[in-house]
Amino acid sequence: MSQRDKPWAIVPVKQFDNAKQRLAGALSAQVRRALAQAMLEDVLSALANCDALAGIAVVTIDPQAAAISRRHDARILTDAATGGHTAAVVAAAERLAREGSTAVLSVPGDIPLITANEVTQVVAAFETAPAFVIVPAHDERGSNAVLCAPPGAVALSYGDDSFLPHLAAARAAGIEPAVLRLPGIALDVDHPADLKAFLAKPSDTRAYRLLVDARSSFVSERARE
Repeated sequence: MSQRDKPWAIVPVKQFDNAKQRLAGALSAQVRRALAQAMLEDVLSALANCDALAGIAVVTIDPQAAAISRRHDARILTDAATGGHTAAVVAAAERLAREGSTAVLSVPGDIPLITANEVTQVVAAFETAPAFVIVPAHDERGSNAVLCAPPGAVALSYGDDSFLPHLAAARAAGIEPAVLRLPGIALDVDHPADLKAFLAKPSDTRAYRLLVDARSSFVSERARE
């Protein structure tokens, strides 16, 4: 695959100050913010180590997210960055298409177990355009990785129950979707149950080390009380 035909990865990132509100009952605001940053580092590291991509575009207005992204040679886009996941991905895809990109791969910033090998598998599942490749979340509800070639081939609409609607949208566009089930990409850490599942799988990720350290600190503080 030529460099021109390789997909651009798109990673929408919300502002860290409001990160992971659904984990508020399990983690403090400080730890949630640090976790969001660590997970973004893990995701960008995997993408940056994947030779199958043309580049990485991070959609955000958060200064810390932008700083992290630049460390991984990612391009920063701000179009529709505050408009939600779908708006951010669509705006980035449209811009990249105008610049000549022939395919885009959207992934969220909260899948810390993603690997470069898994990203390569997603790209390898796409041979000729038009094409649509999707990796569902572990609960088979969300869409954790979506490759579109060309970028606007399928109308995208993300959410907790977007997987089946995305399959239907691809077929409505005349494209039979390729579905891959990849464990690293599948586990997005968004709910307490996701957090438990993530911690049950020790990994050499920044997110795992942060959570283990945070748990150890909490236990130590309780012991001193």
